[in-house]
Amino acid sequence: MAAAQPGRVPPPRPHIDHPRGGPTVLRIILGTQLRRLRETAGITREAAGDAIRGSHAKICRLELGRVGCKERDVADLLSLYRVTDEKRRAEFLALARGTSTPGWWHQYNDVLPGWFETLIGLEEAAFLIRTYEVQFVPGLLQTEQYAHAVCRLGNPQASRTEIERRVELRLQRQALLTASNPPRLWAVLDEACLRRPMGGRGVMVAQLRHLLEMTQLPNVTVQIAPFDLGGHAAAGGPVTILRFLEPDLPDIVYLEQLTSALYLDKRDDVDHYLAVTDQLSAQAASPRDSQAILRKMIRAMEP
Repeated sequence: MAAAQPGRVPPPRPHIDHPRGGPTVLRIILGTQLRRLRETAGITREAAGDAIRGSHAKICRLELGRVGCKERDVADLLSLYRVTDEKRRAEFLALARGTSTPGWWHQYNDVLPGWFETLIGLEEAAFLIRTYEVQFVPGLLQTEQYAHAVCRLGNPQASRTEIERRVELRLQRQALLTASNPPRLWAVLDEACLRRPMGGRGVMVAQLRHLLEMTQLPNVTVQIAPFDLGGHAAAGGPVTILRFLEPDLPDIVYLEQLTSALYLDKRDDVDHYLAVTDQLSAQAASPRDSQAILRKMIRAMEP
């Protein structure tokens, strides 16, 4: 087999100039492209860091799409990787400029932690979002009043204005489910999150009705994991898996913690969580039976 030639990584494709997911997706795509160029050229992260007056840790963050890219840094890396074609360089530099363009969620930076901002961009870009929740109804499926109760619980010292901002952001996120060409949402909900009376009986009845209405959308599937299922493989906590059509975006597992989150994209990790969610979906009530469970719960809670 012939050895790979330096700089032969394909340039970014024109159709990703303004993808769903905005700068989050552009950072990941550009980082993936730069990593391939570096590896093809046989250059270490340490050497690449020296070329942009940084460290190997900075190159690692850049290649993972965790940070935006300065055009000067990208230009220096392209020279180091022996990419000399002006058209190809221009495409990479245009992509670098896009990484610093704020997404719509930038206006909520006062209540939006950086670790959660990444999730919003990934949701916007995904064609499939699989999620399992054990404590709360997923944010993409919450009513306004239920979201108020959740935000107040998680931020007891927050002002009323801050809570309103957090709820507004959550409702803005939900718009992607009814936009043109929306992602598919496949949610498995532990019965516990439906039995926990967030906001009181009236709020919960409205939330259950909303869930039932959302199951009528062709791109939304809801399954309930009832108590009588017993233990299951996903008992450790909530899990979200995002899948993308863009080949430079790997499947990503999102694990939310109290004040931070983990984003896993290594193949072994993703495969493990995919197997867990597949098993859980097979064990949970079917979508049709889950609708029946929701109707029964609504009737039991109605005055």
